[in-house]
Amino acid sequence: MIRAGGILHIIGLFLLVLAATMLVPLAYAVLDGTDSPRSFGYSVGLTAVTGLVLAVVFRAPASELLVREGILLVVLTWGAVSLFGSLPFYFSPHFPTFTDAFFEAVSGFTTTGATVLIEVEVLPEATQLWRCFSHWLGGLGIVLLGIAILPLLSTGGMQLYRAEFSGAKSEKLKPRITETALALWRIYVALTLALYVALRLAGVNRFEAACHAFSTLGTGGFSSRTASVAGFASPVVEYIVIVFMLLAGISFVWHYRVWVERRARYTLADVEVRAFLLLVLVSTAVITLSLVFNGGYDWQKGFRASLFQVTSIATTTGFVTDDFERWPALPQMLLLALMFVGGCTGSTAGGMKVARIQLLRRLVSREFKKTVERRGVFAIRLGEQVIPESAVQSLLNLVYLALAVNFGSCLLLAALGVDVLTSIAAVTASLFNIGPGLGHVGPAEHYGHLPALAKWVLCGCMVAGRLEFYTALAILSPAFWRK
Repeated sequence: MIRAGGILHIIGLFLLVLAATMLVPLAYAVLDGTDSPRSFGYSVGLTAVTGLVLAVVFRAPASELLVREGILLVVLTWGAVSLFGSLPFYFSPHFPTFTDAFFEAVSGFTTTGATVLIEVEVLPEATQLWRCFSHWLGGLGIVLLGIAILPLLSTGGMQLYRAEFSGAKSEKLKPRITETALALWRIYVALTLALYVALRLAGVNRFEAACHAFSTLGTGGFSSRTASVAGFASPVVEYIVIVFMLLAGISFVWHYRVWVERRARYTLADVEVRAFLLLVLVSTAVITLSLVFNGGYDWQKGFRASLFQVTSIATTTGFVTDDFERWPALPQMLLLALMFVGGCTGSTAGGMKVARIQLLRRLVSREFKKTVERRGVFAIRLGEQVIPESAVQSLLNLVYLALAVNFGSCLLLAALGVDVLTSIAAVTASLFNIGPGLGHVGPAEHYGHLPALAKWVLCGCMVAGRLEFYTALAILSPAFWRK
């Protein structure tokens, strides 16, 4: 039987942590003086009181969480954080309905970057800071942050980590999962500070440098400008953001091996990292050629635009420097394909992940070999590692779930009156946490015009994609609730 009291106690602790993070924009609103701190004051109060009540009334679990309890805790934690994280938006006059406020919060914490706002600049700076900060908090995972700072989660933390990142490598960098979580967060913070300093040196002011550092490392895409990174009109800023988007799209285990353990040989030893970088380079080359010969771009502008958008889409960040809906058909289709692929496992990027695509390619190759040599036994390898058949079956199940959720959500949006292209693009961009899509949710558009029910469907897609499908959908199975 699921111990609801223990789960509610832990959720209360998470809400207390969330209330503490809200003190950052609250302090900014008070010190800056250009924004009323009331919306954040109310939000901090409600979140802290609710968290305190849950933490005090319900007792902590006396033993390690069961598998089902871990899965339920992760799903409810993301729901609770998104709900209470939407309060600053709801108390703001710039979000007319709770649906819009909740959509913005879910998009922020899942690092999707889809917005209902027509103009971002109308928001006070404190609210903009909270939008981008939510990307940073959700980037490495809300539960992983809890494992790092809540001693209660140190026991059985690996189980929670696997529930939040069902497709990530469960490799321990340290003897205890808490130490592993802290090591990953230190790298995350260090990269964020490095990007902030680089943007400041490039001439970006402190506020916008902080916002874009949070969004970039979280691979989210919220910007302090409606025109996104294009608003800076600076090639230097674009190239800096490109470098850090690539770093955020690579596994943080790789970062630990390279930067902390100083294993230089590991730099290109990871087959997934090599495949990811090769995918970015080839896609950039193809799109550059298309823009130069069919789009009227010169070589320098075409290369910079294609490299930025390929990196942004491949890492599922969603920043924009060019309206790619005006590009030729081939680049648009290539970007749409990159939405499905995403970044590396164990990174802050979304998508199916490069490693999974590699495994699918090897699986298809094995089936071709079996067709010719029916008695042959062929193992599937990823680098030097032999992939067990159970993992292959799990991969196929995941692909089926992704396609089923994608198709079902597209049907729901179409039934609500959304056109076909917009339905497909909006669902894909939400499911794989990208943000901008095609059609009426393109890079120069927003999601505010969609029906309210469509926004709730897309919120479900964002959470399902962020939790790697299995965890989010498991609680919908009758078997999950059987005694």
